[in-house]
Amino acid sequence: MQSSLHAQSLQLKHDNIEAVEHLLHFLLLLLCKYGANSTMKENPLTAKASVIRYWNRRISNNLPKPAFLLSKASPLGAVDWAMLTKLASQRALSTRLSTFCSSANLFCEFDSQRIDRHHHKHGEDAYFASYSNRQFTNYGSSQLGGVDSFKNYSLGINMPTNSFTRYSPSSTGHGEQFTSYADDANVGDDIFSNYAQGAAGGSGKFTSYEPNVNVPNLRFTSYDLNGVGHKLSFATYTHDANSGTEKFSSYGKNGDGVPVEFSNYGSTSNIMGSAFTGYGELANGANDSFKGYSSDANKPENSFKGYGNGASSGLHSFENYRDGANVGDDTFQFYARNSNAEKASFVNYGKSFNQGTDTFKEYGKGAADRDVEFKSYGFNNTFKGYGDGHGITFAGYRKISSSMADRSAQHGKLVNNWVEEGKFFRESMLKPGSYIKMPDISDKMPKRSFLPRSISSKLPFSTSQVRELTHVFGFGDNSSLERVVHKALSECHRPASHGETKRCVGSIEDMIDFAVSVLGHDVTVRTTENLNGSDRRVVIGSVRGINGGKVTKSVSCHQSLFPYLLYYCHSVPKVRVYDADILDSMSGAKMNRGVAVCHLDTSDWSPGHGAFVALGSSPGLIEVCHWIFENDMTWTTAD
Repeated sequence: MQSSLHAQSLQLKHDNIEAVEHLLHFLLLLLCKYGANSTMKENPLTAKASVIRYWNRRISNNLPKPAFLLSKASPLGAVDWAMLTKLASQRALSTRLSTFCSSANLFCEFDSQRIDRHHHKHGEDAYFASYSNRQFTNYGSSQLGGVDSFKNYSLGINMPTNSFTRYSPSSTGHGEQFTSYADDANVGDDIFSNYAQGAAGGSGKFTSYEPNVNVPNLRFTSYDLNGVGHKLSFATYTHDANSGTEKFSSYGKNGDGVPVEFSNYGSTSNIMGSAFTGYGELANGANDSFKGYSSDANKPENSFKGYGNGASSGLHSFENYRDGANVGDDTFQFYARNSNAEKASFVNYGKSFNQGTDTFKEYGKGAADRDVEFKSYGFNNTFKGYGDGHGITFAGYRKISSSMADRSAQHGKLVNNWVEEGKFFRESMLKPGSYIKMPDISDKMPKRSFLPRSISSKLPFSTSQVRELTHVFGFGDNSSLERVVHKALSECHRPASHGETKRCVGSIEDMIDFAVSVLGHDVTVRTTENLNGSDRRVVIGSVRGINGGKVTKSVSCHQSLFPYLLYYCHSVPKVRVYDADILDSMSGAKMNRGVAVCHLDTSDWSPGHGAFVALGSSPGLIEVCHWIFENDMTWTTAD
């Protein structure tokens, strides 16, 4: 009986709460309707006005409210805010997705639904200056002579979703040129199925494929399969990309007299998973070279299967495989396996900056009449199956001391290109008159707004609910959005490092609460004023230490890629925060006011952290400073 009364009481409370919520929504609608002609500057019923009231309640000082933060507040008016809050409570936002995305200023275009089936006319040359987000089912089939060129394909868009099914198949004496394919994208989800299959004569040139991409998911299936005398060159594939996966399935397979050159694959990329399955496989009379694979990359995870396997009467060379890379794990299987009358050379494998784990299986194994040479092989590696007879030479198994990197860095030489110059610097460089290179501090993320907490708090927000959240935004399983969301939530929910306090926030109210919980109610927030001086050499003007330059706490917040504005906020002890005038190096005129955070205790940082790569030294031995980038921010106590 008592448990029944308790259940009835809980149900009554629940019903009362729902009744109050419905009443509030009704009042909001009435007030908005009859208060529409109000002369007030800020409608008190908007989501932004609610944030201002919350700021006044939670923050004790009377300092000016930061315009850059308030500009990120939800633009929702009272009607849409009330309606969308109710739908969020009912888990029915997907029924009004268009309104939700547009009125709340969200980024919902993670997969393009537009399809443009382009069939290239026979015998017609084409020169595309700019082309975006289309699908090509058949481009340049059976062309005789001539040249097709793409200069800018999906350049600088947030979400390229490109698919090339067949490009220039069965052509004769024809040239193909791709100058730039999907540069500077945020999330690349691209398929290139077939490039120059069965082409005879002519040449193919691919200058740049998906460089500077954040979160790529790339599949390049076949490049010049069954070609005859069709010269190929691939200059750069995913240069400077960040945190994703890429697959290249077949390059020059079954070619006959096909000269093949791959200059640069995945160089200076960050945390990239890469698979290259077949290069020059079963080719006859080929002349192949791979100049750089994953060079200067950070934490690459590479798998290379099959280079020149089963080929005959050809030349193969591999110049650099993960040269200067920073840690990571690699597997290389089958180089010139079962080949006939081959000359193969591997100049440098795994000469890493910091130790990674490399496994090389079967080099020249089963080859007949071969001339195989391996000149340099790195350290911390496993080499299995190096030839099985004469004609095999191994010039050196080289153990590269990690102290070499420290010595180079201490003499001012950057040892790894993946660490942008100026991204990290020493506290001593923040002095008036110092010349310093600023990194590119521009925000590469799509423009979005925060959600009001009344909506964000009702959305799924855990790695176990990724698919539920993607369905809210109208996407199915295994979509680009699912990968993006999973990546962001995994970072949000990873355990905090030693001394770190962290929280991901999707509303300004949540950000205020986190900052107040760490620093108290007398707080303020700062960011670098503008982009002037970005990616160039500047002069430091006047410098002011926040809180008198004392060792303090701060809360720094960095954007994550997500449908709505999401920040990863964290606090670490023992920092100093500065703001500094940024001056033009030529005229000396002030052009910016930058905010910098200096971490004084780096003892728990990884030895392979980019700061130590760029500056030399080791964890705990130096302090490390960095600028606050565009649209990032740092909270401190007021002063």
